[in-house]
Amino acid sequence: MSLLADLLATVFKRRYRGAQHTGGMDASLPELAEALLGARGEVSGYALADAILSGFAHLDDAGKLEFFGYIAHEMDIAPEALRGALDAYEDAPSAAHYRKLVAASEPRRREFLRRLNGLPGATEQLVFMRAELLRLGGRDGDFAPLDVDFQHLFATWFNRGFLVLRPINWESPAHILEKIIAYEAVHAIDSWKDLRRRLEPQDRRCFAFFHPAMPDEPLIFVEVALTQGIATSIQNLLAETREEIGAEEADTAMFYSISNCQKGLANISFGNSLIKQVVADLAAELPRLKHFATLSPMPNLMRWLEQEGREGENMQAVAAAYLLNAKRGDGQPYDAVARFHLGNGAQIYAIHENADMSERGIKQSAGVMVNYLYDLEQVESNHEQFVANQKIAATAEVKKLAEVK
Repeated sequence: MSLLADLLATVFKRRYRGAQHTGGMDASLPELAEALLGARGEVSGYALADAILSGFAHLDDAGKLEFFGYIAHEMDIAPEALRGALDAYEDAPSAAHYRKLVAASEPRRREFLRRLNGLPGATEQLVFMRAELLRLGGRDGDFAPLDVDFQHLFATWFNRGFLVLRPINWESPAHILEKIIAYEAVHAIDSWKDLRRRLEPQDRRCFAFFHPAMPDEPLIFVEVALTQGIATSIQNLLAETREEIGAEEADTAMFYSISNCQKGLANISFGNSLIKQVVADLAAELPRLKHFATLSPMPNLMRWLEQEGREGENMQAVAAAYLLNAKRGDGQPYDAVARFHLGNGAQIYAIHENADMSERGIKQSAGVMVNYLYDLEQVESNHEQFVANQKIAATAEVKKLAEVK
């Protein structure tokens, strides 16, 4: 039945795309938005949603800001209605009053976004819409509540239960491989030959999360090197002349690059689930693996050094101090990569100089990189200590380095 419904939806979309029906497809986007919220029929809803999404895609920045302004302000919560519903529920907490309270506490724009998403294929367009909102400053000011609503809905629509983990290899479709090249955010892939070196050898792996509504768009992917021992240099890990080993010979899985792919899904967390799933799958496939570790950048180390006036100090020592002691105002680590891995239950294992001598690596961290170790016996306790007490798990060697002046 779902296949038939999809086929019918496609037919209806084609029939109504650009058509002039009684709802008036020449209306403004705000008028179409209000019509969508009032639509009763499925076919008219599809037509309205299609017209809105198509119209939005052709707006210039000024038009997009005007549209965001409308749904942010005119589709907001009505405070008086909310207060009335709350008073009624407090006086008589019945199911009917509770339903009215819930309805009053949700802005109309959430239902508007849900109805847009009812159009087959609309999820990807809504991800693009949020990307445009963020590009135009949607995290701040008047548009911030609208972004909260996008995040709320996306957190549900992109729940881990809906995500599909797929291995990416040299035999994957070309259009997927092209996107891996484009979305790589940590260590740029210079060419198809470079990509092949990362995917084809038996001691290399890549995994990505996909969503059924966006089957050709990776959401996040991780690149893994199977090694003997914990790697200390990204140059050696990716060298053209490196010696390939058999997957069964490896004792370590090195996670050397994790890239988020969709700007419109910023702050929707997939990395935690991705790491855990890949660790579980690799451990099942290759029982000889003893260590699961990263070789990670410190993107803001040099910026922090300049702020603190600590240029010229021993780089390993100052990097250790940065990771263990540099905090944001909320007490969380200053370093975003550290927040991610420590929040997942990893331990700061070791710090290496001259580990990333690329132009980007020098600019960000003077070539210094860090290993985070995922000790499967300690991950849960490390996670709990970090979340509850902001305690950072680190080896004695790293702690000692942080004390060096």
